[in-house]
Amino acid sequence: MPSRGSSPEWYVISLRPRGQHDGLRRAAARHGAGLIALSPWRLQARDDDATRAMLRDALAASRVVWTSPPAVRAAAALQPLHARADQHWCAVGAGTAAALRRAGIARVQAPARMDSEGLLALEALRDIQGVPVGLVTAPGGRGTLPPALQARGAQVIRADVYERMPIAPSASALAALRALDAPAVLALSSAAALQCTLAAVPADIAAILRRARVVAASARLAEIARGHGFDRVDIARSALPRDLLEAAMRPHERAFR
Repeated sequence: MPSRGSSPEWYVISLRPRGQHDGLRRAAARHGAGLIALSPWRLQARDDDATRAMLRDALAASRVVWTSPPAVRAAAALQPLHARADQHWCAVGAGTAAALRRAGIARVQAPARMDSEGLLALEALRDIQGVPVGLVTAPGGRGTLPPALQARGAQVIRADVYERMPIAPSASALAALRALDAPAVLALSSAAALQCTLAAVPADIAAILRRARVVAASARLAEIARGHGFDRVDIARSALPRDLLEAAMRPHERAFR
């Protein structure tokens, strides 16, 4: 690994929302990598009476599904979170479950496979014919979940508590990518983030991105990346920064030492 003060031997390209790169940056630094923050959007919590009403309805359901830590934070800002004894609260992954526990929810179910498919495999979401299921999320997020829950006969009560506001690629990120002189890994945890980024960046930047190796947080995301022209794709255990970086290191561990 490079010594302190030297240039990184490789880079991680992050498509996380603006201001949400710190966890990935720290994980990259532990492996001697720099980070290029290429945010496609910023997150904005909703704060209006209609959203509060939708959230109250969603939180009254017998099952409550949470799709991200920002969904938890936005909901908790609108009202205190309390789970009834007869409810099942389900998180898409460990990060979302941890956010719920910080908000005071002690009993949270989360899958070992941290994606929509893993979430749908939870026992609490299997036999849901006619069952109200609250979905706390953002517009456009986890697009496979609502139809999958409805196909099982659930009554989906959706509360979009925050939204993704597209932003222009930062000039510093574009300059860093054009000057890239070391191997790069694209950390992929959102299909929408990849699609938004490719649509927003200039053609030369899109070509640079496609030369990077992708570390995808799920098999579904890996397939999406290949469909967008990425031909070097590996799959991580989850979207957690440590798992993305562990997968990024595997093929090149010796080279980076």
